[in-house]
Amino acid sequence: MAKGKNKSSEERSSKSRTSNGHKSKQHHIRKGRQETGASSSSSNSNNAFPTKLAMWDFDHCDPKRCSGKKLERLGLIKNLRVGQKFQGVVVSPNGKSIVCPNDKEIVETNGAAVVECSWARLDEIPFNKIGGKNERLLPYLVAANPVNYGRPWRLNCVEALAACFAIVGHLDWAELLLSNFSWGLTFLKINEELIELYQKCTDSESITKAQEEWLEKIEQEAKERKDKAQSGDIWMMGNVNRAGDDDEDEGVLDSDADSEEEEEEEEVEYDNLGNVISKKKYDALGNEIEEKEVKYDSLGNIIESEEEDDDDDEEEEEEEVQYDKLGNIIEKDDLTKNMESLTV
Repeated sequence: MAKGKNKSSEERSSKSRTSNGHKSKQHHIRKGRQETGASSSSSNSNNAFPTKLAMWDFDHCDPKRCSGKKLERLGLIKNLRVGQKFQGVVVSPNGKSIVCPNDKEIVETNGAAVVECSWARLDEIPFNKIGGKNERLLPYLVAANPVNYGRPWRLNCVEALAACFAIVGHLDWAELLLSNFSWGLTFLKINEELIELYQKCTDSESITKAQEEWLEKIEQEAKERKDKAQSGDIWMMGNVNRAGDDDEDEGVLDSDADSEEEEEEEEVEYDNLGNVISKKKYDALGNEIEEKEVKYDSLGNIIESEEEDDDDDEEEEEEEVQYDKLGNIIEKDDLTKNMESLTV
């Protein structure tokens, strides 16, 4: 019977995987890539970068967007295995103190390393099997990478390494590393004031104090902006003590607007030949003839004005026509003659 036929599938599967959960075949392929990459990067990094760079890559990120993998392709960084320790500064969420200028000698001598993983999958990382004796946290900084641009703390691998170099006093190393990315130098630009602040510190405690003061400052600024935004409508109202004057001014503006509307309504009209058609009427002597308002009753009949009615009544009274018994009109002259004859 051939060897291995009596073994169960569970035994085969358990033995076919390594300690970090990868299949042995994939592990050997990856191990070969790491070793070749390490040998090539060690030779290239001495010429390309002034100090050692390393990372533990857990394949959480998209290879096309991963800054750590790009540094590896460029031969600038060494890919470490799980269980392998690093003697330089290890930028890790598992650190107990913050990177400070006092770490400059460690960085210059033994370099810096990072953990290449997803922020959302930190609980999957075996921090007890990686790292070293110089594990460090990073202080408050803002990301400039395309994935987490503008978000504090969310730095990627190259930003973490550049931040470490800048804080310990090697801003030139940070620029050299970030120059491999189109957006890289933006990280130093948006964090310029913070980096200068951290460079003035000495130990981890002073860095922590500077960080706390900065966070209090931006929190206060955010509060002031919020208060201004809420009180913005009040300031737009102007001086409350002069509200009456403002109302008067508004009244003047309204009346001006009304007068403009009236002027628009009284615009001059023109005929087809361009001659002015005047709406006002004049008599032979050039005197303006006032147009009397015409009123209508509910049936649509014209209602004369009261003055005209009074004048008409007076005229009717003055020119009242009299009739005889047969209904004939009695002229005024005949009436006077008859009256005279009667008196005689």
